[in-house]
Amino acid sequence: MSKISTKISKRKKDIIQKYTSGLLRGATLEFYGIKTAKIKEAVNTELQVVEIGDLSTDFIFLLEDDTYQHFEFETSYKKQNLLRFAKYDLYLYERDGRKVNTVVIYSSDVQNAETSLDIGSLTYKPDVIFMHKYDGNAIYTELEAKLKAKQELTDADILNLIFLPLMKSETPKYELAVQSIKLANTIPNRQKRNACIASAFAFTEKYLSEAEIKKILGVLKMTKAIDILIEDQMIELAKKMLVKKKPMDEIIEFTNLDEEIIMELQKQAFDENDE
Repeated sequence: MSKISTKISKRKKDIIQKYTSGLLRGATLEFYGIKTAKIKEAVNTELQVVEIGDLSTDFIFLLEDDTYQHFEFETSYKKQNLLRFAKYDLYLYERDGRKVNTVVIYSSDVQNAETSLDIGSLTYKPDVIFMHKYDGNAIYTELEAKLKAKQELTDADILNLIFLPLMKSETPKYELAVQSIKLANTIPNRQKRNACIASAFAFTEKYLSEAEIKKILGVLKMTKAIDILIEDQMIELAKKMLVKKKPMDEIIEFTNLDEEIIMELQKQAFDENDE
């Protein structure tokens, strides 16, 4: 596996924002028993907070009613996490003045957890989804049958496909992640297929180890979906610009690649010339 490929995991937030906005636009969590307005677009999750430094969360979406949907994915329960989520929501509300609806999604490893935080005059009560209540094997079979029959996937189907590894199953999460990506690769519509694969991959950070994520990259290479993650054409352009000794800021401007990736390309070219 190339050094560049292993850097993709550091860019998951960008991947989510780029692909999931279009994929989940118009979707809701009604399948999971939560009623909200429809998703409109992804929002930058980084908050600059002087007292505590940068504060970041999992995923934020702007809804059609002009409120925020805050997603948190957890594979274990820690009471202090509720305090962290509440703190983020308060800062987000202070910054943008929009109401924040938070959903904590617990993987099948968590079957019980406190669902609210009471500190006296303030009570924090996010919506909670326990994925152990959903049969991953049955849902996978249903999605597979739909795709084989060339049926269009609903918004709920798309969410189930992305969240599949978090559901109850005797199959390990890593294998479920591989299965969900391979299943997404059979979606006929290229744009929706790529968005599903990218989103499914981006969520793996929440429940897989770094070693397993690197293995997932190997699966993506086999499906040729890796191109949408490492922006192959832009990498080739950056290589050509490096050969012509173009300045770094010009390469970044034309390719929209991270400086770290361009520097790695430069180092690889230097190493190859030394051999």
